[in-house]
Amino acid sequence: MTFGRPTLQAALLAAALLSTGSLTTFAQADEVSSFVTNGTAIGGTDPVAYFTQGKPVQGSDEFTATYDDVTWKFSSSENRDLFIANPSKYAPQFGGFCAFGVSKGYKVPIVPEAWSIVEGKLYLNNSLSVQERFQSNSEELIDHARLNWEIVKDKRPEDITSAIIR
Repeated sequence: MTFGRPTLQAALLAAALLSTGSLTTFAQADEVSSFVTNGTAIGGTDPVAYFTQGKPVQGSDEFTATYDDVTWKFSSSENRDLFIANPSKYAPQFGGFCAFGVSKGYKVPIVPEAWSIVEGKLYLNNSLSVQERFQSNSEELIDHARLNWEIVKDKRPEDITSAIIR
């Protein structure tokens, strides 16, 4: 573990990861632990489908639930009911922010197509190339992300100025 000021590489990584599409918005200040796109968690992608169908599936306005002050969409009533019965099983780790980004001390937006299930938990990433990097060393990166999450979870993404554990 390394503590202290970010390296130029970490700063460039954060800048690159933060420069994603314009439809991405962060939750309001009282919901800083949840990443929201298009007004819903995971941009409206059904979190249960990652587990049951092995891929991201767009949710429907017909099947929604509120968890952790965020609206979640589902592709079926069955998936919604599974989520309601055990949201911590299906909700992505680290508030839905990029697991790789959190491992570096940042809250970074995600794309629903970049995902992994590791030991029964859903981890989202910022891009398919970041997903590859995450999967190549997921155990260590998850450990770093868990430590960093305790520090950054209540901070707004734009208020995080340095990497904590790299």
